[in-house]
Amino acid sequence: MPHLYPVFLDLHTLSVLIVGFGSVGQRKLAMLVPCAPRGVRIVDTAPPSAEGLELLEKAREAGCTCTCETRAFCEEDLAGTSLVFTCTGDRALNARIAALCVRTRILCNCTDNPSAGTFHVPAVARSGHLAAALSTEGASPALSRRWKEELITWLAPRDRMAALMGSLRPRILALDLPTHENTALFRSLSSGALEEALARNDRAQALALLQDLLPGALHPELPDVLNSLKQ
Repeated sequence: MPHLYPVFLDLHTLSVLIVGFGSVGQRKLAMLVPCAPRGVRIVDTAPPSAEGLELLEKAREAGCTCTCETRAFCEEDLAGTSLVFTCTGDRALNARIAALCVRTRILCNCTDNPSAGTFHVPAVARSGHLAAALSTEGASPALSRRWKEELITWLAPRDRMAALMGSLRPRILALDLPTHENTALFRSLSSGALEEALARNDRAQALALLQDLLPGALHPELPDVLNSLKQ
Protein backbone atom coordinates (compact mmCIF):
# COMPACT_ATOMS: atom_id res chain seq x y z
CA MET A 1 0.00 0.00 0.00
CA PRO A 2 1.40 3.46 -0.88
CA HIS A 3 2.05 5.96 1.90
CA LEU A 4 -0.66 8.45 2.86
CA TYR A 5 -0.17 12.07 1.81
CA PRO A 6 -0.41 14.38 4.86
CA VAL A 7 -2.26 17.67 4.47
CA PHE A 8 -3.86 20.36 6.69
CA LEU A 9 -7.17 21.63 5.30
CA ASP A 10 -8.61 25.12 5.69
CA LEU A 11 -12.31 24.35 6.20
CA HIS A 12 -13.76 27.85 6.30
CA THR A 13 -14.97 27.60 2.67
CA LEU A 14 -15.85 23.90 2.76
CA SER A 15 -19.15 22.17 3.57
CA VAL A 16 -19.06 18.96 5.59
CA LEU A 17 -21.51 16.06 5.79
CA ILE A 18 -21.61 13.61 8.70
CA VAL A 19 -23.75 10.52 8.15
CA GLY A 20 -24.51 8.93 11.51
CA PHE A 21 -24.50 10.88 14.76
CA GLY A 22 -23.75 8.31 17.41
CA SER A 23 -20.58 8.48 19.49
CA VAL A 24 -18.33 8.31 16.41
CA GLY A 25 -20.19 11.05 14.55
CA GLN A 26 -20.16 13.20 17.66
CA ARG A 27 -16.38 12.85 17.94
CA LYS A 28 -16.02 13.95 14.32
CA LEU A 29 -18.16 17.04 14.92
CA ALA A 30 -16.20 17.92 18.07
CA MET A 31 -12.98 17.84 16.02
CA LEU A 32 -14.49 19.96 13.24
CA VAL A 33 -15.94 22.80 15.32
CA PRO A 34 -12.61 24.49 16.26
CA CYS A 35 -11.67 24.46 12.56
CA ALA A 36 -14.67 26.66 11.63
CA PRO A 37 -16.03 24.84 8.56
CA ARG A 38 -18.40 26.73 6.28
CA GLY A 39 -21.19 24.45 7.47
CA VAL A 40 -21.86 20.98 8.82
CA ARG A 41 -24.88 18.87 7.88
CA ILE A 42 -25.70 15.78 9.91
CA VAL A 43 -28.01 12.98 8.76
CA ASP A 44 -29.09 10.11 10.99
CA THR A 45 -32.14 7.87 11.10
CA ALA A 46 -32.28 8.32 14.89
CA PRO A 47 -32.78 11.66 16.67
CA PRO A 48 -29.73 13.06 18.48
CA SER A 49 -29.02 11.76 21.97
CA ALA A 50 -28.79 14.12 24.93
CA GLU A 51 -25.00 14.22 24.40
CA GLY A 52 -25.53 14.93 20.72
CA LEU A 53 -27.93 17.79 21.42
CA GLU A 54 -25.48 19.32 23.89
CA LEU A 55 -22.68 19.10 21.31
CA LEU A 56 -24.87 20.68 18.63
CA GLU A 57 -25.64 23.58 20.96
CA LYS A 58 -21.95 24.06 21.75
CA ALA A 59 -21.14 23.99 18.03
CA ARG A 60 -23.70 26.71 17.33
CA GLU A 61 -22.47 28.81 20.25
CA ALA A 62 -18.99 28.56 18.74
CA GLY A 63 -20.34 30.01 15.49
CA CYS A 64 -20.40 26.74 13.54
CA THR A 65 -23.41 26.56 11.19
CA CYS A 66 -24.73 23.10 11.96
CA THR A 67 -27.95 21.31 10.91
CA CYS A 68 -29.19 17.87 11.90
CA GLU A 69 -31.88 15.91 10.02
CA THR A 70 -33.54 12.75 11.29
CA ARG A 71 -33.89 10.64 8.14
CA ALA A 72 -32.08 8.15 5.95
CA PHE A 73 -29.12 9.19 3.80
CA CYS A 74 -29.82 9.83 0.13
CA GLU A 75 -27.37 10.39 -2.70
CA GLU A 76 -28.54 14.00 -3.11
CA ASP A 77 -27.01 14.76 0.30
CA LEU A 78 -23.60 14.79 -1.38
CA ALA A 79 -24.45 17.79 -3.57
CA GLY A 80 -22.33 20.80 -2.64
CA THR A 81 -20.36 18.81 -0.08
CA SER A 82 -16.56 18.86 0.07
CA LEU A 83 -15.90 16.50 2.97
CA VAL A 84 -17.86 13.45 4.16
CA PHE A 85 -17.63 11.31 7.28
CA THR A 86 -19.49 8.00 7.26
CA CYS A 87 -20.22 7.15 10.90
CA THR A 88 -23.21 4.82 10.80
CA GLY A 89 -23.24 1.37 12.37
CA ASP A 90 -24.08 -0.13 8.97
CA ARG A 91 -20.86 -1.20 7.22
CA ALA A 92 -22.61 -1.72 3.89
CA LEU A 93 -24.11 1.77 3.98
CA ASN A 94 -20.77 3.32 4.95
CA ALA A 95 -19.10 1.50 2.07
CA ARG A 96 -21.81 2.63 -0.39
CA ILE A 97 -21.44 6.26 0.65
CA ALA A 98 -17.64 6.01 0.41
CA ALA A 99 -17.93 4.54 -3.10
CA LEU A 100 -20.24 7.37 -4.16
CA CYS A 101 -17.75 9.89 -2.82
CA VAL A 102 -14.87 8.26 -4.68
CA ARG A 103 -16.90 8.30 -7.87
CA THR A 104 -17.83 11.98 -7.48
CA ARG A 105 -14.36 13.00 -6.20
CA ILE A 106 -15.51 14.07 -2.75
CA LEU A 107 -13.10 13.54 0.14
CA CYS A 108 -14.49 10.83 2.41
CA ASN A 109 -13.45 9.28 5.70
CA CYS A 110 -15.09 5.87 6.08
CA THR A 111 -14.76 5.42 9.83
CA ASP A 112 -15.10 1.63 9.98
CA ASN A 113 -12.94 1.01 6.90
CA PRO A 114 -10.70 3.99 6.06
CA SER A 115 -9.25 2.26 3.00
CA ALA A 116 -12.71 2.41 1.39
CA GLY A 117 -12.62 6.21 1.53
CA THR A 118 -10.06 8.75 0.42
CA PHE A 119 -8.53 9.97 3.68
CA HIS A 120 -7.68 8.80 7.18
CA VAL A 121 -8.16 11.03 10.22
CA PRO A 122 -4.87 11.26 12.14
CA ALA A 123 -4.38 11.73 15.85
CA VAL A 124 -3.92 15.49 16.26
CA ALA A 125 -1.88 17.04 19.06
CA ARG A 126 -2.53 20.76 19.61
CA SER A 127 -0.91 23.37 21.79
CA GLY A 128 -1.87 26.97 21.07
CA HIS A 129 -0.55 27.88 17.61
CA LEU A 130 0.96 24.44 17.00
CA ALA A 131 -0.61 21.29 15.61
CA ALA A 132 1.02 17.95 14.85
CA ALA A 133 -0.79 15.13 13.09
CA LEU A 134 0.26 11.53 13.68
CA SER A 135 -0.81 8.48 11.72
CA THR A 136 0.24 4.85 11.78
CA GLU A 137 -1.56 4.49 8.39
CA GLY A 138 -4.15 2.28 10.02
CA ALA A 139 -1.71 -0.06 11.75
CA SER A 140 -2.63 1.01 15.30
CA PRO A 141 -5.00 3.88 16.10
CA ALA A 142 -4.46 3.08 19.80
CA LEU A 143 -0.75 3.84 19.48
CA SER A 144 -1.52 7.06 17.62
CA ARG A 145 -3.74 8.19 20.49
CA ARG A 146 -1.09 7.38 23.11
CA TRP A 147 1.74 9.07 21.21
CA LYS A 148 -0.49 12.10 20.66
CA GLU A 149 -0.32 12.80 24.40
CA GLU A 150 3.48 12.67 24.24
CA LEU A 151 3.41 15.09 21.30
CA ILE A 152 1.28 17.57 23.25
CA THR A 153 3.92 17.58 25.99
CA TRP A 154 6.61 18.20 23.36
CA LEU A 155 4.66 21.01 21.66
CA ALA A 156 3.66 23.00 24.74
CA PRO A 157 7.01 24.73 25.46
CA ARG A 158 7.39 25.57 21.76
CA ASP A 159 4.07 27.36 21.41
CA ARG A 160 5.50 30.76 22.35
CA MET A 161 8.04 30.47 19.56
CA ALA A 162 5.32 29.75 17.00
CA ALA A 163 3.23 32.66 18.32
CA LEU A 164 6.23 34.99 18.13
CA MET A 165 6.97 34.04 14.54
CA GLY A 166 3.31 34.52 13.63
CA SER A 167 3.54 38.07 14.99
CA LEU A 168 6.95 38.92 13.50
CA ARG A 169 6.51 37.49 10.01
CA PRO A 170 4.08 40.15 8.66
CA ARG A 171 6.16 42.90 10.26
CA ILE A 172 9.32 41.64 8.58
CA LEU A 173 7.63 41.20 5.21
CA ALA A 174 6.23 44.75 5.47
CA LEU A 175 9.81 46.06 5.42
CA ASP A 176 9.94 44.93 1.78
CA LEU A 177 13.47 43.57 2.07
CA PRO A 178 15.01 41.49 -0.73
CA THR A 179 13.97 37.83 -0.63
CA HIS A 180 17.43 36.59 0.29
CA GLU A 181 17.53 38.95 3.29
CA ASN A 182 14.11 37.74 4.48
CA THR A 183 15.29 34.16 4.14
CA ALA A 184 18.38 34.86 6.21
CA LEU A 185 16.33 36.66 8.87
CA PHE A 186 13.81 33.85 9.25
CA ARG A 187 16.58 31.29 9.49
CA SER A 188 18.34 33.33 12.16
CA LEU A 189 15.12 33.71 14.15
CA SER A 190 14.57 29.96 14.14
CA SER A 191 17.74 29.48 16.19
CA GLY A 192 17.54 27.34 19.30
CA ALA A 193 18.71 30.16 21.57
CA LEU A 194 15.58 32.26 21.01
CA GLU A 195 13.31 29.23 21.40
CA GLU A 196 15.01 28.28 24.67
CA ALA A 197 14.70 31.82 26.06
CA LEU A 198 10.98 31.83 25.31
CA ALA A 199 10.49 28.36 26.79
CA ARG A 200 12.07 29.68 30.02
CA ASN A 201 9.86 32.79 29.74
CA ASP A 202 13.07 34.84 29.84
CA ARG A 203 11.70 37.94 28.11
CA ALA A 204 14.85 40.00 28.70
CA GLN A 205 17.05 37.45 26.95
CA ALA A 206 14.52 37.03 24.15
CA LEU A 207 14.40 40.80 23.64
CA ALA A 208 18.19 41.03 23.50
CA LEU A 209 18.36 38.25 20.92
CA LEU A 210 15.64 39.85 18.80
CA GLN A 211 17.32 43.24 18.89
CA ASP A 212 20.53 41.60 17.75
CA LEU A 213 18.83 39.76 14.88
CA LEU A 214 16.20 42.20 13.58
CA PRO A 215 16.52 45.51 11.73
CA GLY A 216 16.37 48.60 13.94
CA ALA A 217 13.05 49.68 12.38
CA LEU A 218 11.34 46.85 14.28
CA HIS A 219 13.00 47.41 17.67
CA PRO A 220 10.33 49.79 19.08
CA GLU A 221 7.65 47.12 18.48
CA LEU A 222 9.50 44.24 20.13
CA PRO A 223 8.47 44.84 23.78
CA ASP A 224 4.77 44.83 22.79
CA VAL A 225 5.27 41.74 20.64
CA LEU A 226 6.85 39.85 23.55
CA ASN A 227 4.24 41.09 26.03
CA SER A 228 1.49 39.75 23.78
CA LEU A 229 2.77 36.18 24.19
CA LYS A 230 0.96 34.08 26.77
CA GLN A 231 2.79 33.53 30.06
